[in-house]
Amino acid sequence: MAAFTTTTTFPAALGAPTPCRPAAGVVARSRWTPLRRSPPAAGLRRAAARRGATLLVKAKKETFSSFDELLEKSEKPLLVDFYATWCGPCQYMVPILEEVGEKLNDKIQVVKIDTEKYTSIANRYKIEALPTLIIFKNGEPCYRFEGALPADQLILQIESALEVPK
Repeated sequence: MAAFTTTTTFPAALGAPTPCRPAAGVVARSRWTPLRRSPPAAGLRRAAARRGATLLVKAKKETFSSFDELLEKSEKPLLVDFYATWCGPCQYMVPILEEVGEKLNDKIQVVKIDTEKYTSIANRYKIEALPTLIIFKNGEPCYRFEGALPADQLILQIESALEVPK
């Protein structure tokens, strides 16, 4: 493997040194190594294929002219997953949300919104971290949490949010 060396100097105007930045005038040298990224979902698919299992994705695709229309026409509370395709924790949540959707299909409807395609919706609900999950009851957000959770913890969060009247 070929080595690639970078040299960076930082001007004194940047202020006091921090653990992430060397002192002014100090030359930082680092060795470049290629990044190896594999989304968790892809790894899970490969592992499942080796075991002879297949992953089934059961999704009901519906088209709405707006997110507001979706909120109005929903008969059940909505669990909206704001995600991005490049987000590792978001990919980790895919099978978990499928499991939660199956277990709680009589209580809640799961909806996924890509924040890169629908930036106006993400901005309206101030999505700053991914994944962000928001529960909507009667068209209004009633509970919000960020980050990846195991299925059992996510189910507990959803059930406690649905029990609390807001």
